[in-house]
Amino acid sequence: MIRPVAAFDRLGTETAFEVLARAQQLAAEGRDIINLGIGQPDFRTPDHIVEAAKRALDEGAHGYTAAAGIPALRKAVTVDLHKRHGVDVDERAVLIAPGAKPIMYFTILMFGEPGAEILYPNPGFPIYESMIAYTGAKPVPIELHESAGFSFDADQVLSRVNERTRLIILNSPGNPTGGVIPAAQIERLLEGLEAYPDCVILSDEVYSKILYEGRKHVSLLSYPQIRDRLIVIDGWSKTYAMTGWRVGYGIFPEALFPHAERLAVNSYSCVNAATQFAALAALEGPQDDAARMVAAFDERRKLIVRELNTIPGVRCADPGGAFYTFPNITGTGLDSRTFQRRLLDESGIAVVSGTSFGALGEGYVRFSYAASTEAISEAMRRLRTFVEASAVK
Repeated sequence: MIRPVAAFDRLGTETAFEVLARAQQLAAEGRDIINLGIGQPDFRTPDHIVEAAKRALDEGAHGYTAAAGIPALRKAVTVDLHKRHGVDVDERAVLIAPGAKPIMYFTILMFGEPGAEILYPNPGFPIYESMIAYTGAKPVPIELHESAGFSFDADQVLSRVNERTRLIILNSPGNPTGGVIPAAQIERLLEGLEAYPDCVILSDEVYSKILYEGRKHVSLLSYPQIRDRLIVIDGWSKTYAMTGWRVGYGIFPEALFPHAERLAVNSYSCVNAATQFAALAALEGPQDDAARMVAAFDERRKLIVRELNTIPGVRCADPGGAFYTFPNITGTGLDSRTFQRRLLDESGIAVVSGTSFGALGEGYVRFSYAASTEAISEAMRRLRTFVEASAVK
C-alpha cells in the first residue's frame, strides 16, 4: 500500500469542518439543522469590501503580486496597528497570507523539530498541537481552566519552560473558550521569559477586535522588550466576515521575515490579488459594519450564556471575547464526543466536542454564537429538551 512519510500519521485535523460536513449532509437529507459548530460569522462581507474586489478585477488585478503582499496593504496593516495599539511596525515586517493558518504553519515549522518543545494553549485551536506533533517537536500544554476564565497562570507556564523550549503560542481572545488573558499574567510571563532569550513567542490575535464589556485588547506588540522574538497573527476573516476570502497576516521580526517569505514563495506564491484589494478596503474604509457585527455578537453572547446557565447539568462561563461559549456539560453525564454526536443526530444542533481542542476540553463543548438570535433561541429550546430526555435514559 502506498503511504506518505511517517510524519503524516502525527498530523491532526480541525473537527469543526467534520461537524460542518455532517451537518450539511443531514440538511441535504431534509433535516432542520442549527449550526453552532463552525466559527464563521453569519453576516455578509460588507458591500464596500466586495465592491473593492470587483473594482480591482475590472481594473486588471489578475496577476501575481509580491509574495509578501501588495505594498499598500502591508502599509495599511501598520497604520491599523498604530491606530489600535499605539505601536509602530515597519511595513517590511508584514507578510500577507491566505488566512492565518499559514503563519501558524510557517512559525511552527521554523522552530519545531525532534528534541524541541513548544508550549501551546489547551484547550486551544487544534492546529497548534497538530502542527507541533507533525514537526516531531514535543507539544507541551499551557493549561487553561474554567475557574480562571480560561486564562493561564504565568508561573505555572514558566515552570514548564526549559532550555528545550523553542516557541510559546498564546491566543487571546481565545478559541474555543472566548477567554481573555489579563495584562498582569502576560507581563509576569514576559518577565520570566527574560531568562530564556532564545524562546520565540507566537501571539494569535485573530479575535483582537471582538471584545465585550469595555475590555481592551493587550497586543504583545506593546512590549518592546520582546519585539525581536515575537510573531503576531491577525487577519480579516472574523472581524469583517471574510472567512471565505482567505486573507490574514503575520508580523515577523527582521531576522525571521526572509524565512517566512521563502516559505510563502515555496507554498502559495502570493495571495489572490483581488482579495488583497478587498482587505485594503476593509482597513481603510468605514468600520461601521464591523462594529455592528460585534454589537450583534454581544447580544447573542448574553442570550446564549443566560440560557445555557438555566439548563440542568450545564454551566457556562461568560466569554470575554471572540464568538464562542465553552460550557461545562459534565452534569449531563455525557462525555464531550457523545454529547456532540447525539446532539446533532437527535436534536439537529451542530456543536464541537471540547476534546477537539485538546485533552483538557473533556467535559466541555464549543458553541459558536455567530448565528441569529432566533437560531440560538431555538437551539437552546432543543438543547433543554435533549438534556432532560438524556437524564431520563
